[in-house]
Order: sequence, then C-alpha cells, then structure tokens
Amino acid sequence: MPAGTRDALIMEGGVVANIVNLDRVSKGYGAAGPLLTEVSLGLDDADRIGVVGLNGAGKSTLLRLLTRGEEPDDGRVTHRRDLRVLWLPQNLTLSPDATVRDVVLGTEWLAESMGAEHEWAGDAGVRAILDGLGMPYLGLDQPVGPMSGGERRRVALAALLVRESDLLILDEPTNHLDVGGVDWLARHLVARKGALVVVTHDRWFLDAVCTTTWEVADQTVRAYEGGFAAWTLARVERERVAAATEARRQNLLRKEIAWLRRGPPARTSKPKFRIDAANELIADVPPPRDTMSLQRLATARLGKQVYDLAQVTLHAGPKEILRDVTWQVGPGDRIAILGRNGAGKTTLLRMLAGVTRPDGGRFAVGSTVRPAFLSQELAELPAHLRVLEAVEEVARRVQLGDREISAAQLAEIFGFDDRRLWTPVGDLSGGERRRLQMLRLLAGEPNVLLFDEPTNDLDTDTLAALEDLLDSWPGTIVVASHDRYLVERVADATYGMFGDGRLVHLPGGVDEYLARADPTPSGGAAPAAPGDPAAPAAGMSAAEARQARKDLARLERQVAKLEQKEQTLLGQLATHATDYAKVAELDAHLKEVRAEREQVEEAWLALAEEIPTA
Repeated sequence: MPAGTRDALIMEGGVVANIVNLDRVSKGYGAAGPLLTEVSLGLDDADRIGVVGLNGAGKSTLLRLLTRGEEPDDGRVTHRRDLRVLWLPQNLTLSPDATVRDVVLGTEWLAESMGAEHEWAGDAGVRAILDGLGMPYLGLDQPVGPMSGGERRRVALAALLVRESDLLILDEPTNHLDVGGVDWLARHLVARKGALVVVTHDRWFLDAVCTTTWEVADQTVRAYEGGFAAWTLARVERERVAAATEARRQNLLRKEIAWLRRGPPARTSKPKFRIDAANELIADVPPPRDTMSLQRLATARLGKQVYDLAQVTLHAGPKEILRDVTWQVGPGDRIAILGRNGAGKTTLLRMLAGVTRPDGGRFAVGSTVRPAFLSQELAELPAHLRVLEAVEEVARRVQLGDREISAAQLAEIFGFDDRRLWTPVGDLSGGERRRLQMLRLLAGEPNVLLFDEPTNDLDTDTLAALEDLLDSWPGTIVVASHDRYLVERVADATYGMFGDGRLVHLPGGVDEYLARADPTPSGGAAPAAPGDPAAPAAGMSAAEARQARKDLARLERQVAKLEQKEQTLLGQLATHATDYAKVAELDAHLKEVRAEREQVEEAWLALAEEIPTA
C-alpha cells in the first residue's frame, strides 16, 4: 500500500497536550486566500464532534490540521504524547493490487500492531463491522482495484473501525452507505470508546452521534453543544440577535445620515465627533450575505395520471429488479424509495424517466408528464461550457413565480455569482456541479422530479434550501435517497426495495424499512443514565427512544395529512354527487386514503406502546 495512504489511515505520535490542541491556528492556500484565521480549539478524550459548514469553508482543511497531516501557516497544533489517531480522508487511494485482507486485516503494513491474521479473521467484531457496512459478499482475497469507489471507501472505513484509537477522524463517512449502513455506523460510533471528529452532510447522523457541533464559517470555528438540531436552533438564535443589533444600528445610521444631510450652513457647524461617529457607522456596513435562495419555479400543468404500473417486470442485465409489480403514482404524490445499494432504485427511476423500458407488464405514463431526472452521475454536464452557457443551453429565460428572469439571474439564485458564471463547468467543485445539475433540470420547467441521491456533495445550508424548494413544489416527487433526514422531511409515502422483486409500501417509514431489512441489527447505542428523561424501556436504548419520539411525531403529521386528504375527497364527492363516473373514481381514492390512514395509525399505536413515558 502506498505510504501516503498508510499515513492517511493511521497516524501515531505527538507532543504534550490534552488529546489535541489548536492554538491561534491560521491556514490558507495561495490565491484562494485564508480559510482559517487564529482558530483555537481543544479536544477531550470523550468528545464526539460533528463539523459543519458550506462547501469550501475549510472543513477538510481543519481535519488535516487536527491530524497534523498539514502544518498551519501560523499558530501551533499539539498532540498528547503517544496519541493514536485514525483518519479517513475524503479522497483516498488504495493500491489496486491490495486485497481486502491487506487493507482491513493489515497483513501488508500493520502485521506487527494487529496481531496474527487468524486471530482477526475469527474475531466476531471484525465480521460484524464488515456485515454492518454492507460487505458480507466481499471475500478477504478479493482485490480492491476492480471495486467501485464506494466499495473501496467502505473497505478503508472498515480498516479503521476494526482498530482501537484515541481519536477517530472521519471525512464524509456516510457517503456510499445505504440507510441501514448509516444506522449501523451511528450505533457503532456511539458505543465506541475514544474521541470522534466527523465531517458529514447527513443531518440525521449528526443528531444521532454527535454531542458537540463545530461550525466552520467566516475563517473561524464556532462550537455549539449538541448535534445538528441544537446547532440549527443556536444559529437561528445567533442570527436573530444579530438581526436585532443590525436593526438598531441601521436606525441610528438613518438618523445620523439625515442629520448630516441637512443644509450646508448647518453641516459646517456640526460637532466633529458626530461626523466621525456617522462615518464609522457607514464604514461598518456589512457585506451582503452570499446565500442561495431557491424560489418556486414554474411547472407544466400535470394531469390526473402520472405513472401506472400493472404487473411490471424489470431487469438490470440478468438481475431481476421488479417482478409483477402493480403501482400507481398520482399528481402531487411525494414518494421516497429506500433500499440497499444494488437493490435497483436507480434502475426504477431510469424507467420512470423513460431512459429504459420494462421487460414485461403494462407501464403507462400520463400525456402531460414532463419528468426531470437527477442522476447520481455528473457526466451529462457539458464540461467544455461555462456555467452561464450551460444554463442557457436549457433555457435563456425562466418563469419564476409571477415574473420572468434571465438565465444569469436564475444562476445567481442557485448561488453562482458574477465571478462563477464564467467558470468552466469542468473546474467546478462537486457541490457546485450538483447545484448546476439541479439548476439545468428545473430550468426546463418539469412537473415530475425524479431524484437519485440528490444530497450527494451538498452542504447542510444547500440541503435546507433544496428541501424548502421541495416543500412548495406543486408537482410529483419520487426520490431515492439514503439521507434519512431528507426522506422524513420531504416524503409523504415510503416504499422499500428488498432485492426480491417487490416494491413494498412502508407506512412506518424508515424505521419499518430498517426492521424489515435487518430485524436483528448488530451493535447498539450507549445506555442512558437512570436519571435521563430519555431513559429507555426494556430493550430500547436512549438514542432509540429519542428517535422513536421523532418518528412518533412524523407519523402524527402523516395522519394529519391523510385526514386532510380525506376531508378534501369528501368535499369533492358532495360537489360531484350527480356525476356517477366521478363519484366512483373519488370513492376508490377515498378508500385508499382511509386504508393508508389506518395503517399509519396502527404504526403510531405500536410505536407509542414501545416508547417509555417521560
């Protein structure tokens, strides 16, 4: 294995400090300017820290400084003596000739520290890690060269998890993991001893694992107690206070400017300290925020029929994806598709997008359907064009709400300022290319969104903006995602693919999927203290109890939505009482809604019985 890879994965040694200390650390890169300026931080031996921030803010740079993989421009990074640090970088290169045994068991480069190979090969803990990361099918002698990027990354992650460390640093560990893998990894890390620092855009994972959040922004790092939810609340409060302060400052500024603008005779008699104070206020005007605001785009009108599958069979090569599946997707439906990697989610979305056709059965698409398919790949982006040219290739002008705007204005709404408009697409970062991909799709004014892992490469703020857009989207949404937070926020109905040709409706959402996919998951979360209000009932950990309460609230919202649908249908039945064909159609829909509501209510009751009272 290359030495650079070894150093990225396993780092030991250091000087005196309480685990890790950063003292007035600054770091920048040439023309890009400073990323971090005079940052001081400390790590305790039991900290579990989530690192968040916009793409390009310096999160990965901070991790490299923590590992001492890079030296700061100014300041000092110190490690406790004999500190054992394990690091999973974002970009990792494994030798193509290495096998899973070489990487995970360490026979090539860690034989002395890992012990005899047969001891590890027979360790149930190692097998649990390989299974938990979704790799039971990998043989130890399988070379990593032919593997996909996601498989190689999971192998590298397994190599870290089988080893003990004082500090584990992970950069985007949930990439390429399915919902079950993310759930397993969260429980494993909660139970693991030692400090943890993790960069991830998976909001659910941050809440499940982290007790502290570091926000990297404005060349500094701010610390907040709690996970993603606590950080979001704290940031909102910080912005509220800042807004109130700014409002007071602006009010004073207006008074000062009005005073200075009085007639020339009065101006000459103004006290100098008043003029200096006003000039100071004017000089202190902050720059406008660089935010991305996704607003409601126009959509083509959607008819009564979207997708209608009857006894459909679908294959991906020799693999059977669907077998005799009957399924309907209607106007305004918001559906999430869950399944392991390789279950066929992408193949299903490609069929809905019209890229492929089913192998059998009837597949009908509504005549007014205009789908937009966001794939996982970025190959379809025109790398030779500049950003503005890539948008104008789709549409020069777009309807946004009640006004028409140019392609340049639309690109600005998606976070591309004047400087980035003329950047070649091939030079954009992964997050920027993902945003451009969405921008081009939405510029075509679709009425059906088919999203395959839309959260890849997006930071938490961009994800929030995307979800805000989807909240008000008037068309149909079908999304395949491993991002549990996105699924529970956006979707009203959840379906699971379990690799057996079925498409299963899951009224219980992600929890029901996890229970069906792995009824007896390995690992577990740390137990709650007896005095903890979230202390579990028998068989339920504190983390599981907290998550169960969140799921209970989600099911309550789902019941409320279904009750609203039911009332709407009852009103339509009264309106069309003399139209027998319409009444029959509405009555059939009403029965489906009532049946679904009963299922959701049963799931709510079952979950409510398991949750301990506060």
